[in-house]
Amino acid sequence: MIHESSNNMATVPPDHAPDETFTAFDRQRAWAIHAFTASGAIIAMLALTAVTNGDPQAAFLWLGLAFVVDGLDGPLARRYRVLEVLPRISGETLDLVVDYLTYVVVPALMLASLGLLPEGWGAATAGVVLAVSLYTFANRDMKTDDNYFEGFPAVWNVLVLYMWVLETDPWANLAVIAVCAVLTFTRLKFTHPMRVVKLRLVTLVFTALWAALSLVMVMTYPAPPMWAVVIWIALIAYFLGLTAHRSLVSGS
Repeated sequence: MIHESSNNMATVPPDHAPDETFTAFDRQRAWAIHAFTASGAIIAMLALTAVTNGDPQAAFLWLGLAFVVDGLDGPLARRYRVLEVLPRISGETLDLVVDYLTYVVVPALMLASLGLLPEGWGAATAGVVLAVSLYTFANRDMKTDDNYFEGFPAVWNVLVLYMWVLETDPWANLAVIAVCAVLTFTRLKFTHPMRVVKLRLVTLVFTALWAALSLVMVMTYPAPPMWAVVIWIALIAYFLGLTAHRSLVSGS
């Protein structure tokens, strides 16, 4: 669900030599973690292929797999000190490139091709999504010190999934996209479900539940069970509530 510049959390000079205290196994493991992150690009290609083949269900399943990779690679990189083992490779850049593909490019193609928008608006709206999201990934203040995202964090895959499953009105979809595009340039604090400390255990449980229910939504489309839909929508309300509290009550 969330990009976090996961493999590399600091800047290291490109000529910084690897720490000699690390073993060959440490370096091999670090390369494997980078490869795990990079697999997201292959997953994105498979999702794009599914969209062009007219199979959005398969595309969302691939994006779900990308979500799992994105959730695991950061903790692995921090646990095994990948930044220190391979200082010449920017895991942060690698992660951002992959996230742009899975969180932005694939959903943009879906907006352009799945009939989610009013007739004639698909390509232009997809272009706006691609353009404004560049500023999300280029923002040096993308994350706050307490691990909230500043501005809308380009989770277009989540928005498109809800639009597709709930079959919401195309004009309403267009309005939501326009609002989120504007929010990209604000200082509102959006919840990072994996890293925010406040209510962290509850948030992690709800994130796992949301992921499981998202899989249910995709697998049972176009007639998901109503109980699951209600909980699925309520979970988004929880994350938005955390965002509103951090932005409007807790202050900057």
